[in-house]
Amino acid sequence: MLDHPSITRRLSLQAGASSILGLGIAERTMLARAAGSRGHRSVIFVFLSGGLAQHESFDPKPDAPDVIRGEFGTIPTTLPGVRYSEHLPMLAARAHRTTLVRSLGHRSNDHSAGHHIMLTGRSDLPTGFNPSAPRPADHPAIAALAGGVLPRRNNLPPAIVLPDRIVHNSGRVIPGQFAGVMGRRHDPWFLEVSAFEPKAYGAYPTHEFDHQQRDYKPKRLAFEFPDLALPQGVDGGRFGGRLGILNHIDSQRKALDGAAGGFDRHRQDAVSLLTDSRVRSAFDIGKAPDRDLDLFGRNAFGWSLLMAARLAEAGVSLVQVNLGNNESWDTHGNAFPHLKDKLLPPMDKSLSALLDDLTAKGLLDSTLVVVAGEFGRTPRTSTLTKFYKGPGRDHWGAVQSVLLFGGGTRPGRVVGASDKTGGYPILEPQSPENFAATIFQALGLPPTVAWHDAEKRPHHLYHGAVMPVF
Repeated sequence: MLDHPSITRRLSLQAGASSILGLGIAERTMLARAAGSRGHRSVIFVFLSGGLAQHESFDPKPDAPDVIRGEFGTIPTTLPGVRYSEHLPMLAARAHRTTLVRSLGHRSNDHSAGHHIMLTGRSDLPTGFNPSAPRPADHPAIAALAGGVLPRRNNLPPAIVLPDRIVHNSGRVIPGQFAGVMGRRHDPWFLEVSAFEPKAYGAYPTHEFDHQQRDYKPKRLAFEFPDLALPQGVDGGRFGGRLGILNHIDSQRKALDGAAGGFDRHRQDAVSLLTDSRVRSAFDIGKAPDRDLDLFGRNAFGWSLLMAARLAEAGVSLVQVNLGNNESWDTHGNAFPHLKDKLLPPMDKSLSALLDDLTAKGLLDSTLVVVAGEFGRTPRTSTLTKFYKGPGRDHWGAVQSVLLFGGGTRPGRVVGASDKTGGYPILEPQSPENFAATIFQALGLPPTVAWHDAEKRPHHLYHGAVMPVF
């Protein structure tokens, strides 16, 4: 566990009387100086809900027995001695421009707990944790923390999650995505443009599938973008009048609803989207050049990462991209055909396009991209014949691979290693706390920054050491 500098009574009092950032005067000054010296820093956190199999992606075991190795072959990368799955050729060709961590792990094999652990960067589950629903006592998500301590730029929220919330096919909302003890007004700003479809997974419409190969009719053809333009005939004056009415309603709401502050914040975000053309253009990827759409892929994975790139460029500090709805990467069975044909190709293409796009625009040094899921997959393959025709791998919290690029990371570096079966870290083990600390450092947040819960009590932001990727 990382030793934190102590928070003095004076600093605590400053924090308690702080502004919208939830920071003390000294900390705000420090952040302002850091921002001025380093420029704007962004993080794109790509979250693979369901758990990417390390064996079938960035940590294959070509010399292991069949039951460990799986059905895929491997290919060399541009890093000597480093091999990837044969179905990641574009990322393999760019490996020298990325950083790979092969040794991140935690103790849970449960989806809900794993989501909470990785989305909050906290290995310990809160007292009374409920895997079936978010609770006010949950740890705050990394996106909520970033949104709570970072200033907004260009009328945009500091943190945005897209293209949807993570919802189980039963309709159960997965915990760990929200502000928890920070209070609901600090929930991340969710840009929900992907319709919930409980029977379908993956990068629709081109790579949509069902894990159990049940019959279903594809419904989603595109993102459902919000209408960010003012209604016809509504000019700035009339819109201001409407806001005046809303202000009157809010004055009454505040007397009844203790969460009115959060409502005000989200309304301010919505108003910004309606009134600022620069902001609207960051969202409107439907009008993106054909070249960009073709480069990223005309599917949910490509649209999501293209939108994330534009939002980071526009000034959003942290963009969390849930790449695959409804635990798409939960490959218990039929894993090999689905990974080969449906999951790995659009991921390979869209992540490679993101790397090339940020490089071409000169934004790679100031933008960290980090790719992880809630856990990895078991070393041994197995077949759940009741549900699947073909084999797959089950949940495995002990180790997963994390891909990073940009943001000051050292390209071409491989951190840590798993054992010969891909089951446990044997070199430079990393924790979810280290993972979160890496994101916070990339955002320019020093270890002295504190966040505040709903009771205005200060808490440390860092709970681990930064991974050795910089």
